[in-house]
Formats: sequence, structure tokens, C-alpha cells
Amino acid sequence: MPASCLRFPFLILAIVMACASLSARAQETPSAFLSDLHSFRISNYLALDAYYRFSGTGTTDTLNEIVAGINSANDAMNRLTQSTDEVLSKDQLSTLSQEFEKFKGLMRDNINDVRTQGYPDLRLVSDMANQALAMNNMATELYLEAQESSQTQTNPRVEAARMAAVKMAQMMAKYAVHTNSSVTQTFQGSATETPLDAQAREFDALLEQVRQGPAEGELRALLDDISSKWQFIRGSYINYNENNVGFVIDRYSKAILSSLGSAIELLQNSH
Repeated sequence: MPASCLRFPFLILAIVMACASLSARAQETPSAFLSDLHSFRISNYLALDAYYRFSGTGTTDTLNEIVAGINSANDAMNRLTQSTDEVLSKDQLSTLSQEFEKFKGLMRDNINDVRTQGYPDLRLVSDMANQALAMNNMATELYLEAQESSQTQTNPRVEAARMAAVKMAQMMAKYAVHTNSSVTQTFQGSATETPLDAQAREFDALLEQVRQGPAEGELRALLDDISSKWQFIRGSYINYNENNVGFVIDRYSKAILSSLGSAIELLQNSH
């Protein structure tokens, strides 16, 4: 993906990306560092989700979504490596950055395959899926370590909401595999990833944690909206081989991600 391509605007995804990292940045803080790690994980899974759809459609809109996801992850990675908080070591961040570069390289190669051949190379797609999972598992481990080293009080409901958002983005990518005929017959996502129905039940538990505690006004409305939209699409995630409604799942899942981002901001500002 040449540098000249790296700034496609894409409104819907941009809104989701913004909601993934809504922590205020008036000054650099350990909390902002955690927000960037969170945004990094979300953005990479959204890029992967868009790639699976691009592999089946080849449309400019889905290509733009991939680029928006990579851009957002790249911006978060740059903020992390430039941070002066010393929440994590330079070596740890350098290793994560190197894994991200591998992922970007695989994404670029896979995009080129679809554009030049009209179909994906399933071996390369599998390599990219496994790299994405390994990279995001590393980012999650670093997030947990940063949480401990930052010595800041974190709101359990904020953390549950962030985990729910990552889970939703991960589920979106995996569901997209099952709804695109160009990859679904011989490729089922990364080799060690949790099955979709199990991920959906994990999301159930995380959403329940977010809903525990006081919620009034805008927060109450957001949580109710998330729950309502989740109940509408939950069955498709649970029975992913039976209910093939990719467009609806994608739209509702993005809406849930956006609302989770807004809920995170409200929960942070309430303490």
C-alpha cells in the first residue's frame, strides 16, 4: 500500500475509529497510553474485517475502510512509540511495532493479490490472519502490563467496555470470513482463534459487566441501545453458519462499537 494511498477519507469508519479512543488528550497521561493501545487493537481488527469483505467485492469503499483502519492503527502506534510516560519499555513497544509492520506488509500483499488477480491467495490470507491474532494478543498482554505499571485507578466498567469493543471488532472480522465466498470454503480465519459462538458468549458476559452499576441519562440510553442492537444480531454470531446476513451484521456491529466508545467516555468522565 503506497504512502500516497494512506489518507482515504471514510466517514463511517472514521466515526468508529474516533470512538475507539475518546480519552481526552489535553496532556499526555498513562490513561491516554492505555487508550492508544486500545485503539490500536480495534483498528487492526477493523482493517482485517474490511479486507475479508474487499476480497469478495473488490470495491473502492471497502479498500478505503482497510486504509482507514491501518491509518488509525498507525497513528496509535506512533503515539505509543513517541510517548514519554515510560509506561512500557522502548524494547516492548519496538517489538509491537515490528509485528505491526509485518501485518501491514501482509495486508499490502493481500490487497495487491485481489487487485491484480481478482481473488486472494489463501496461504497469504491465512498468514495475515495468524499475524493479526498474534500481534493483537501481544498488544493485549502489553495493555494488561501497562495497566499495572501506570499506577492509575481504572474503572472496571471502562475496562469491561474496552474488552467488549475488542471482542466485537474481532467477531466482525471472523464473521466476515463466513460471508465472503472467495475465502470461506477453504479458509476459516486464524488457526487458534476462539470460535464465533464462544466469542459471542464472552461478549454477553462483558456487556453484563458494563451494565452493572449506575446508569442515567445519556449513558443509560447508550447501554440500552447497545443491548438492543446486540440482541438483534446475537443469533447470527451464535449460528454463524446458518444466518448469512453480512451487511446487517457489519452495520449493527459498527454501531455497537461507536456506542461503546461513547459509553467509555461517559464512564471515564463520571469518576
